[in-house]
Amino acid sequence: MSNPLATVPEPVRAPKRTLAERQRRARYWQILQLVPMMAVLLVLFGGALFLAVLQSLGFAPWFGVNTFPDFSFFGALWGSSTFWVSLWLTLYYATVSTILALIFGTLLALALVKTFPSKTLYKYLYKLPLMIPYTVGIALAMIMLGNGGMLSRLAAFFGLIDDPSQFIQILKTHYGWGIIAVYVWKQTPFITLAVYAVLLGVGRETEEAAAILGARKYRIFFSVTLPQILPGIVSSTLICFAFNVGAFEAPFILGGGFPDTLPVVAWRYFNDADYTLQLQGMATVVSIGMVAGVILFSYLAVYRRYERRMGRN
Repeated sequence: MSNPLATVPEPVRAPKRTLAERQRRARYWQILQLVPMMAVLLVLFGGALFLAVLQSLGFAPWFGVNTFPDFSFFGALWGSSTFWVSLWLTLYYATVSTILALIFGTLLALALVKTFPSKTLYKYLYKLPLMIPYTVGIALAMIMLGNGGMLSRLAAFFGLIDDPSQFIQILKTHYGWGIIAVYVWKQTPFITLAVYAVLLGVGRETEEAAAILGARKYRIFFSVTLPQILPGIVSSTLICFAFNVGAFEAPFILGGGFPDTLPVVAWRYFNDADYTLQLQGMATVVSIGMVAGVILFSYLAVYRRYERRMGRN
């Protein structure tokens, strides 16, 4: 006798998606999630950049100027010796501030990994500058470092100088000590946070193994720790350097005056009574972007080459 269940057809099953199809769908979904943010960046940042380039090349019909394409604004800017001095000051303040903030931030991050008394309180205290605006930091620098400020009065009180006005000139000089102090004070916690996050992710097993094998502390740092925290260092220093190159407030208030940094030069063009000089200001802004872009691209290229040499993609 035949089995009646044998004649019942099996249910039709949907074909399983292949791994490649699932990965492709996940990639499309990631791209779709980035569309709103990319649209805002493209419209606001990209549109402003495109308009700035047009104005720097002589397209400003609202000012009665339409000589596009006109490279005379760049020629007048780059042909001036003052431009190169301003460029040097801009890169000097940005580079020295970033390097000092990197050194202090890395040391603080390495200290945070260890256990010591009041570590919890210290983890909150070092982040305080992140919550304070740059303008407040500039005001604090003037109160602390200026002639007649707290340091000069303390020096006079302890007999180091006869009068607070004799205190060494820290602010309003082209050495930029006040500018660098504000940048370092503000950006050290940022770099500390980035490097500390990487240190927490990689753990300390490799360092401990190197110490057991007899490696010295400096060898452990340069051969083990530094390659591990390099992604955090590169990302944080990129942001800090880019900000320092384009920063305006600290050089304007604490700088030594003419010749100024390039952002201050652009600001003076924009505030001139002759509105057509705004095109010269736009040429200055585009020049800042070009210089910063070349430096940052080269920095990333060197880092990517190092990563490939280390076998990390």
